[in-house]
Amino acid sequence: MKQGTGRISVEFIILVALLNAMVAMSIDTMLPAIGQIAQQLGAADPNSRQFIITSFFAGMTLGTLIYGPWSDSIGRKPAIFIGLGFYGLGSLMCLFSTSFEMMLVGRFIQGFGAASPRIVSIAMVRDGSAGAAMARVMSFVMTVFMLVPILAPTIGQLVLLVANWRAIFAGFLMMGLIAGLWLWLRQEETLPRDRRSPLSGEALLSAATQVLRHPVAMGYTLATGCIFGSFICYLGTSQQLFAEQYGQGEFFAVWFGVFAIAIALAMILNARLVMKYGMRNLSKWALRGNIILSALFLVASLFTAGHPPLWLLGTYLFANFFCCGLLFGNYNAIALEPMGRIAGMAAAIAGAGSSLIAIVAGGLIGQQYDGTVLPLAAGFTGLGLLALAATEWAERRRA
Repeated sequence: MKQGTGRISVEFIILVALLNAMVAMSIDTMLPAIGQIAQQLGAADPNSRQFIITSFFAGMTLGTLIYGPWSDSIGRKPAIFIGLGFYGLGSLMCLFSTSFEMMLVGRFIQGFGAASPRIVSIAMVRDGSAGAAMARVMSFVMTVFMLVPILAPTIGQLVLLVANWRAIFAGFLMMGLIAGLWLWLRQEETLPRDRRSPLSGEALLSAATQVLRHPVAMGYTLATGCIFGSFICYLGTSQQLFAEQYGQGEFFAVWFGVFAIAIALAMILNARLVMKYGMRNLSKWALRGNIILSALFLVASLFTAGHPPLWLLGTYLFANFFCCGLLFGNYNAIALEPMGRIAGMAAAIAGAGSSLIAIVAGGLIGQQYDGTVLPLAAGFTGLGLLALAATEWAERRRA
């Protein structure tokens, strides 16, 4: 599968889309099953099921920090093969888990491995294209990235109709094997030996120092972590919320898909609005909308003892995730804007840092779930206010 300058094969685009989709598939497909998994493997507490999601993100956070610089040193294909090896190992551990602890270790390893195809495949695109050609590839990849969360829970629900939850992990293993064979047999290495750079801990430390010292990079990394934290909290509690609290087990995948559509619509709209209004203005109003919506929903939740009508919960989450869809891309772009020549290293540092914040914040809030929406509403409001404080601090320091 060759790609010349300005010409990229359709096969290469589909392969990159598949490699990127592995992360979303590995999270969203299994959401309908996490209650069964936790119960059958003897989880001590009903909220422990959330660790099946957060352990995957924890592994991915570590992988985010490692695979990008590693692929610059050893090449793109070897780095992806190593990641797929870890992904396969983690999938096997989950498939044959005999305890809840074994499941969590497997998910961590799976997440660590999944970070590689997602990060390194984008580097492959950058190696072989630029400008309009790269934009074309990334446009298709983002389309797939937006479609997967809409469809994946339905796929998981369909699997559960004909088999048990272990079949989902067998599917993950098969997906990794297909991606690895396809990459090995059909894709050439995009980073020749003469363009590789030695792996340098000093360069990584220098990039981390610059991110930590720059108010814009640091402020928006913190804000990204807060917004992403609310999303992780939702992912961890969504099955409990819809399937159990509101008795929507059969329609859980439908609800999840509707909220994923909100994020997809926001990303599409953002591409049109950002050139007219600018990243900062658009993000500022999206964040304020997020906070106001969350505060109003918190008040409504308090008046209904934590059980607001399902239509109100659905309306709130759709509007909230629409705001989040406007924030995700813009916040990342603003954080990396001042990093210049070290953008690649800075992206790894900022990505790992925001993910770490999100896992801790989202995980802690999720563990407060008590059969009502109050922890979710309070957590979303609090994290929105923290994001506002971080961005206002960054903008004042920038000025």
